[in-house]
Amino acid sequence: MTVASHTTTAKPGDLAQPAPTVLILPGWQGSGPGHWQVHWARMPGCTLVEQNDWQHPLRGDWLARLDETVIDAPGPVVLVAHSLGCILVSAWAGVSRHTARVRGALLVAPGDTEAPGLKERLPGWSPIARQALPFPSVLVGSQNDPYCSAARAQAFARDWGARWVDLGAAGHINADSSLGEWPQGQALLQTLLKD
Repeated sequence: MTVASHTTTAKPGDLAQPAPTVLILPGWQGSGPGHWQVHWARMPGCTLVEQNDWQHPLRGDWLARLDETVIDAPGPVVLVAHSLGCILVSAWAGVSRHTARVRGALLVAPGDTEAPGLKERLPGWSPIARQALPFPSVLVGSQNDPYCSAARAQAFARDWGARWVDLGAAGHINADSSLGEWPQGQALLQTLLKD
């Protein structure tokens, strides 16, 4: 799949705008080999956002890094977040002055940092920002995600104003889910790139 190039066809009199850059936002501990995000990061027009500390993520540091990356992009961006990356997007959207640069967000398997199992391991990441996102978004969840129940993921989708997509029993929708390049996810991404 070709995600985006950095040129578009402009109508006479219009200024050419670059196609959106896809910013890939892994969650806690990053996305290891076999993760669909790693496959996507190799595609043209995609950039994996490297965070300072994958093992002990500080919310302020991650927010600053995302803001810098959005500002530095040559044009609009589409965010593709997994797990803690989804919580990052919601927090960032509530504080950044650069949200107008985001064309859309694909939010996959949010990690519930308010749940006891994660709250202690990821201090500083709760409460989760629950305001409506100022850009179109799709939230993909699973019926058996060990880090976020389907009911909680659906509640996040409602609060964030995201379209809910139920992937069934797909675990945490990561490398363990054996999705490979995850064509269904690529199709969802394409809908955000075309908007």
